Amino acid sequence: MNKSMFVAMATLLLASVVTAQPVPATGRADCLSLPSKILGHPVGYCVLLPPSYETEKTRRYPVLYLLHGLGDNEQMLIRSGGFNLVEDLWDRHQLGEFLIVTPAADASFYVNSRDGHHRYEDFFVQEFLPLFEERYRTRAERTSRGIAGISMGGYGALHLAFRHPRIFGSAGAHSAALIENLPVINSVDSQQPARVRILGDVFGSPVDPVFWKQNDPLTIVRTADLAGLHVYFDCGSEDDYGFDAGARALDKLLLSRRIPHEFHLYPGGHNWTYFAEHLPALLQFHFQVFASASLRRNSSL
Repeated sequence: MNKSMFVAMATLLLASVVTAQPVPATGRADCLSLPSKILGHPVGYCVLLPPSYETEKTRRYPVLYLLHGLGDNEQMLIRSGGFNLVEDLWDRHQLGEFLIVTPAADASFYVNSRDGHHRYEDFFVQEFLPLFEERYRTRAERTSRGIAGISMGGYGALHLAFRHPRIFGSAGAHSAALIENLPVINSVDSQQPARVRILGDVFGSPVDPVFWKQNDPLTIVRTADLAGLHVYFDCGSEDDYGFDAGARALDKLLLSRRIPHEFHLYPGGHNWTYFAEHLPALLQFHFQVFASASLRRNSSL
């Protein structure tokens, strides 16, 4: 065999080996919108679909509603590299398959505003959930439906889960915007930080303390029936906004009521470096809840 023939055969052999390697399955991101009569305009969302979604056409999946923070939008995971992180977890078989959807919420805190002009909670529960779960192949049941969020989204996730515990089987939060002591907010004080003044747009200007307490997860958790709800939350011990104090307060309240939960106070601030580091643990927590529910369902058949 001459040298040129050897090189040609080696090239063909190498090509066959390369093409025989398994190609990692990839998921898909849809960024679309759903109509809303309650809000009066379409609402954008992005959903991460797992690798098998396109091939297993009859399979239904659990769903995690992942709520974005203040100043972000429905493309939170797409722009931050979170989608790549999730795909890597799927590829390494470190995370089971479920849908992850992020709806746009502006600066709503995921509640109905005090003036009634922006009824985001009503929209989310009455319109977004049923319309999304009709459009995609989800398991439309409590044990296969989780909610989580980051910062303002963490507040929203805990608020919605504690207010509607029969809808969700799991709730989670990174650095939830929990404020143990409500700040005094004057709507005409231009020196106040913008993030603080935003509270007035949702909770009244100045903030109505009664309305605040009605929506505050730290208040709702005192009396809500959370039986069967799996709760996870964490916060950075050097949180830039002091939300670690609110996280500690929530931990104490849950402990006082003997409500099972998982709480972590990690080193770190209030930024994407912290969120990205701990996002896998939050996602895996929710999948464990989904998987346990699936085992119970199959064993009862």
